[in-house]
Amino acid sequence: MNIEEYKKLPLEQLRDEYGNCLIKQKYRETTVNTSRTDAFYIWRNGSRGLFWQAVEADDKTAENILLGILAEKSSVDPRRNISGYMFHLRLFRSFLDIKPAEIAPAAVPEKRMTNTDPSVLKPSPAQAKHYLDLWDSLENYHLQEDALDRLFFKLAPGNEDVTDILLKASTLNDFYSTNIFSIFPVAKHIQSLHIDERLKAGDTTLVGDIQHLTINGVEKNIYSFATKYCSHHNPLEYPIYDSYVDRVLRHYRDQDGFAEFKNEELKDYARFKELLIQFREFYGLQEYDLKQIDKYIWQLGKDYFPKNYGK
Repeated sequence: MNIEEYKKLPLEQLRDEYGNCLIKQKYRETTVNTSRTDAFYIWRNGSRGLFWQAVEADDKTAENILLGILAEKSSVDPRRNISGYMFHLRLFRSFLDIKPAEIAPAAVPEKRMTNTDPSVLKPSPAQAKHYLDLWDSLENYHLQEDALDRLFFKLAPGNEDVTDILLKASTLNDFYSTNIFSIFPVAKHIQSLHIDERLKAGDTTLVGDIQHLTINGVEKNIYSFATKYCSHHNPLEYPIYDSYVDRVLRHYRDQDGFAEFKNEELKDYARFKELLIQFREFYGLQEYDLKQIDKYIWQLGKDYFPKNYGK
């Protein structure tokens, strides 16, 4: 039988054919029984079409399909179980005599984009939950966040004393590697703006006021830093702009058309926030606040659009 003939078989018949093949190859009974179940996890918990697309896709795409389904079906981190399911999926591929080098890179799974990068999962509540759970499981992420919360909310919440501002700005610059080489003028600039009431009100124009300053006669634009500084005072009103978030929003604009905007509009903070809200509504993510959307999109961008420092 060739692969097209196998695709026509119902699940149980395909499992039997596969199991009999493993028995003939003298696999242990426990391995055969496990593989008859786990190799078809995507079919059993997702769909027949999604299963075959994973079978014919590259490993990265297949893993993403599995992660999406595991996140919906399990309360534990889906990455804990994915290696076992991938092992049996690869074993099934060997039964079909599909070799990784022969897998068509253009295979596109269900519920995914169809152009630039088909391996990127379409946003969903399950995907957001997966990344938020992952954030909580990574000690360096949540402990750094806890430290910043203590600094901004308890130890130095105000912005009238330049030493408080200097401490917060220096810590942000270090934690986020924002590459501001002269932090004291930034602290003095923030102090001069008397920002506390505006922060509480969620005034989006404040970001623009912070981001533009002159240091040693040179005009600076510290847009990303300004969003981070405001966000750590009022995270529900000030989402963070970052290159990863920028890349994700442009990707889904091009793939799904969740909103119409020019690239430079992402550097207009009020518009940037508006687009994040549109993104949340378009993909049915209203259960998540803007801080959670921040964490989700940032990790998604880091996974799928890593920076290429060699270029």
